[in-house]
Amino acid sequence: MLVNPNSLYIETQLKDVEDAARAIGVPINVAKAGNEQEIHAVFRSLVQLRAQALLCTADAFFNGRREQLITLAAHYAIPAIYQTRENALAGGLTSYGTSLLDGYRQVGIYTGRILKGARPADLPVLQPTVFEFVINLKTARALGIEVPAQLLARADEVIE
Repeated sequence: MLVNPNSLYIETQLKDVEDAARAIGVPINVAKAGNEQEIHAVFRSLVQLRAQALLCTADAFFNGRREQLITLAAHYAIPAIYQTRENALAGGLTSYGTSLLDGYRQVGIYTGRILKGARPADLPVLQPTVFEFVINLKTARALGIEVPAQLLARADEVIE
């Protein structure tokens, strides 16, 4: 699990993933990277640990280094999952997370309501309702991973 130690959400992310991993009996290692050099060091350590996969947590820092993360994952042949479909589109193996497009749509709706006179304090807080699961088969083939048909059937998008 790759986390940014400078993230405001690190504690919540760690707890959620550690709880889920414990529930299914999967051990996890937490790798921290807050700059580009640390990202390189993390990937070298993943090889030494013989990591089977990488979960890249959601973080603006990582979003800005999408190409670096995807390039290193490919170079070291480490299957990686990301939170946004943009990462899978850029060559990441898979992504699962909220739809950025749906989030932007909601922002537009709320902006329209405010421009029509609604008070922001009167608008309800919304939780994401659209989640996307994207699989990049090109990347899976490059990693030598055969994706089961059942998993492909559950994907919202399959990149070939």
